[in-house]
Amino acid sequence: MNTQLLIDAIVRQTTVLIAALATSRGLRAPLSQIADQVFLELSRELEAQGLSRKVSADMFGLALRSYRRRIQRLKESSTESGRSLREAVLDHITSAGVVTRREVFKHFHRDEEAQVGAMLGDLCDSGLLFRSGRGPGTAYRAASPTDLRRMGESSEGLDEIAWVLIYRDGPLSAAELCERTRAAPADVQTALERLEREGRVRREADQRFASERLVLMADDGAWPAAMFDHYQSLVRTLIARLEADGSSDETGGSTYTLDIFDGHPLEAEVRGTLARLRRELGELWDRVEAENAKQGLPPRFRRVVVYAGQSSREEEKS
Repeated sequence: MNTQLLIDAIVRQTTVLIAALATSRGLRAPLSQIADQVFLELSRELEAQGLSRKVSADMFGLALRSYRRRIQRLKESSTESGRSLREAVLDHITSAGVVTRREVFKHFHRDEEAQVGAMLGDLCDSGLLFRSGRGPGTAYRAASPTDLRRMGESSEGLDEIAWVLIYRDGPLSAAELCERTRAAPADVQTALERLEREGRVRREADQRFASERLVLMADDGAWPAAMFDHYQSLVRTLIARLEADGSSDETGGSTYTLDIFDGHPLEAEVRGTLARLRRELGELWDRVEAENAKQGLPPRFRRVVVYAGQSSREEEKS
């Protein structure tokens, strides 16, 4: 298997999806941090796979010392230990009210100036900071809650994203959800309180949150969570297939491309495939949930994830 070809192809398709998300519905989402985010997440996953930092550094083409320094810089501020640079810079400016670029650099003198400058630019592009002036005297202030509401920046959809993460990866703490969603602690806490009050998640004795049920409704607030859950299920299925020994009828997937035309005798059957699968799987889900409600889930159980997708577009015969 030519693994490098496969990785390159998957990276290209993932960037296509990210670009579509960043520009959907008229948005122009800032992407300045994406390279650092991918590096940090990939390094974490390599470590979770049991690889040493020396091996991971070699895979990135970096010396071990450079690899460690880059991870340290991305994980937390050198000036304010235990906090990400993004969080530390935003909180410092919020507390200060109005602060100049020179003053920010002075406060974060233990962090690389280029990294702090890039973070200021990203926070401004995200609408979390306002700036005026030029050069070292550039003044910054944090956006107020009123500013954020006017710009459409809100925690809408956070409940559903948090619910997906808790259901798939839980139990999770509030701090772990903050790290995974990059949302403000207050917004995460509010979302968790709503989810708990509505019975969608439960609080464990160790203050982590868990859920045994996930139902996402097709509305504007839930569509990002539904898309994330679909993509995550696809990725996990592919990983399970890579780890499986031999072929299996329980793990994997198949892709079928059906070419039809107006008036094709099977047009209605083909175009109605997804609706039919949804109906059949929905009925099966209802029966399984009813049985689980009667008997309850044991401490150990098997979670079977089935996803279905369908797309259609016009083509011209070459």
